[in-house]
Amino acid sequence: MTTALLSAIPAAELLTDAAQTDLFRHDVYATGPAPVGVFRPATVESLAAGIGAATREGVAIVPRGGGMSYTGGYLGPDRPFLLVDTSALTQIVEINETDMTVTVECGITWKDLAAVLRPKGLRVKSWGTLSGISATVGGGMSQNGVFWGASGGSLVDAALSFDVVLADGTLLTTGSPFFRPYGPDLTGLFTADCGAFGVKARATLRLVREGAAFAYGSFAFETPEAVFGAMAAVGREGLAAECFGFDPFLQSQRMKRDSLASDVKSLANMMKAQGSVFKALKEGAKVALAGRSFLDDVPFSLHIIAERRRQNEADADMAEIVRIVEGLGGKAIENTIPKILRANSFPPVNSMVGPAGERWVPVHGFLPNSKLVEGWHAIQQLFADNGAEMAEHGVQTGALLAVVSPQASLIEPVFFWPEELNPLHRHAVEPGHLSKLKGFPANPASTALVARLRKDLIALFQRLGAIHVQVARTYPLKAAHHPEGWTALEALKAQLDPKGLMNPGVLGL
Repeated sequence: MTTALLSAIPAAELLTDAAQTDLFRHDVYATGPAPVGVFRPATVESLAAGIGAATREGVAIVPRGGGMSYTGGYLGPDRPFLLVDTSALTQIVEINETDMTVTVECGITWKDLAAVLRPKGLRVKSWGTLSGISATVGGGMSQNGVFWGASGGSLVDAALSFDVVLADGTLLTTGSPFFRPYGPDLTGLFTADCGAFGVKARATLRLVREGAAFAYGSFAFETPEAVFGAMAAVGREGLAAECFGFDPFLQSQRMKRDSLASDVKSLANMMKAQGSVFKALKEGAKVALAGRSFLDDVPFSLHIIAERRRQNEADADMAEIVRIVEGLGGKAIENTIPKILRANSFPPVNSMVGPAGERWVPVHGFLPNSKLVEGWHAIQQLFADNGAEMAEHGVQTGALLAVVSPQASLIEPVFFWPEELNPLHRHAVEPGHLSKLKGFPANPASTALVARLRKDLIALFQRLGAIHVQVARTYPLKAAHHPEGWTALEALKAQLDPKGLMNPGVLGL
């Protein structure tokens, strides 16, 4: 690291010791080159000054949010780079209840933001992923994602405007703080860019009223045709705030991972927070009586949350959902899972490892409703074709399913395999949980098989015309674009980052 760069960054904001920076070489799945240092700016002004100083010295910039990437988002290039850790940029600049907006520094986590907004009866329009205890607003705006508030779109649909630090240290403000877009959507150009165009420093996001009444439904299905038919129908009607499901293997993994005592406690805390001690006791007793065996022998399960201002409205929405789902072959089962998940919206990220300490990594595709069944069968055929080798190497697969719009749903196959954990796992997973895991030694043969299967799955999704979030360095964005569109993206990259120093290689740029 040059003298000029060292003098531009406060010593308290810079890590250069290899033992301190080793964590930042790892994401959930892979390991990358070591940075020359880790820059942890305390202010937006320091962020801009440090980035400008680094690029003047020819040092590349790689931004990192909460570290929950498994697609190489912050695994740097094979050249000198400064990793920018935004975790100290957590200020809530303004909550504007009149205009229904919130402006935050982008290092704040989704969980911390929700905790501040909830007492005011507010939340962001699309309010985070399940990893929101660690995942940040900046990471969500850069990588995109879906889960909480999926009926309101993906995470980037909540954005109104950004303050973005460009490669030369310039601070650019996009759009309007109360309406998007004003003319061409400049804010949109910086969404889902994985930091290719700049580092997000602040974001202004749309707020909506927090739901006051909820209804929950869980359903069992015998066939993929039935579960995907129900997902498409529920999505088209717009009745659910969240609608997600599991195949048999993934739901069995969840049942192994969680404890009944923590389920009851989480649910009771939510009910008490809503002012109903009696309801807390009643719902807690129902969860305890249901136990953890209600998904035994269930081929596919679907879990749905309806959310409204009044309980009779939420109940009416769920009644219509039940009518639709049962008409398509679904059978109502105990609705423990959506209750517990909504009660503990941002749980510890212990699920980034398997129940015995296996490694875990997803691959996903968003498909139109018309291609969901075709996609599912193609994925299962890929696994069947490789079944003997997968069994030999202890590689197992499951799948998360989720409705993301009236037009499309998510299929996310996940891999579990015996392999040692990396420093990020040991940093992010709760110590008490980690200590109970069996764990595994290094297993390069199984890991190589997972890498090949991931590549094959991505190619399969591409043939189906799927799209992806969290593109980073994993999904082939260029191949999915018309040549003219890709040329426009390359021109934008060249304009904003003429030296190619802003997260080089991400998105394939």
